[in-house]
Amino acid sequence: MSMCRSRSRGAALVSALASLASLALGDCSGAVPQEDASGEATEVAVQVGTVVKADLRARVEAYGIVEPEPAKSGAPSGGARLAAPIAGIVAAVHVVEGQSVKAGDLVVNLDDRVAQAAVDKAQHALVFAQQVADRLDRLIGSGAISMQLKQEADQRLAAARAELAAAQAATAQVRLVSPLDGVVARINVQPGQSVDLNTIVAEIVDLKRLVVTVNVPADEVARIRPGQSAEIFIDNVKETAATGSVSFVSPTIDMKTAAAPVRLSLPEDSALRPGQFVRARIVTDELVGRLAVPRESVVKTEDGKVIYRVEGDMAVQLPVKTGLRDGDLVEVEADGLKEGETIVTVGAYGLPKESKIRIVKP
Repeated sequence: MSMCRSRSRGAALVSALASLASLALGDCSGAVPQEDASGEATEVAVQVGTVVKADLRARVEAYGIVEPEPAKSGAPSGGARLAAPIAGIVAAVHVVEGQSVKAGDLVVNLDDRVAQAAVDKAQHALVFAQQVADRLDRLIGSGAISMQLKQEADQRLAAARAELAAAQAATAQVRLVSPLDGVVARINVQPGQSVDLNTIVAEIVDLKRLVVTVNVPADEVARIRPGQSAEIFIDNVKETAATGSVSFVSPTIDMKTAAAPVRLSLPEDSALRPGQFVRARIVTDELVGRLAVPRESVVKTEDGKVIYRVEGDMAVQLPVKTGLRDGDLVEVEADGLKEGETIVTVGAYGLPKESKIRIVKP
């Protein structure tokens, strides 16, 4: 009999020591309160937070590239790639990379000797055709020539004028000028170099007119609308690099990526550069002044989602309806819930509907 009483006292001592060890370690894992040897429930160590009133935002996150703004009504594109309209030899490069240029400034000259020779030839042909036409004009009045000869001379004069115009246009083609105000981003040729038709000789970009083109998954693109604001981030930097807005949402889905291109306009002083890879967070919805709690305070049970409101030294379960999630905050609605009330955060999982608690610091 004495041996049984000794074993009973030993078991109770072990249980008590285990409970004290759990409290001393600040166990906030959500363990259900245990009864000590006397049958009373022990305290559960928890961490707490506060019900706040906050402005919450729903966001869509996507990745993309900084690009020059596309051409639109009344304005050229924010970038241009100057291509050789004819095959030839580069005679001169009039700019350097990084130089600011205005629309119409000469960038590259191709060798114009062949083109100029064609102009000279066309000019001589025009002078001759004009002389013939003038002489026939004088003769037609006297009846010395037929009307057919006069018409043929007029046709040759018109053809000579057209040939001169074409030759002059070819001369203009060897002068490659900037179509916009901007900065010379790249020069791809040097004097003396032979170029083929459509060779890109230079690139101009207006750093004040840039956009970000991102690919938004098809299941999220329906939430995107022009005018919505967007935060732009680079690499792993947490701070916002720029704030833009949605300017275009593609009406089609790319079958290869199952995503739709979305274009975000950027402010003139964004300091971003074409070709830069960025991450964008587009704000699709915004709720002002809503009650919210830390997301770890919301627990899912068989009856639905609940939080635990702190009342004295007790944690009391309170059913809630959750809404928008923004970062670490979750919108909640519950009868009688007020801003500033204390709730259980770490340690809420597994608590009964009412439980005695001990608050510990994080």
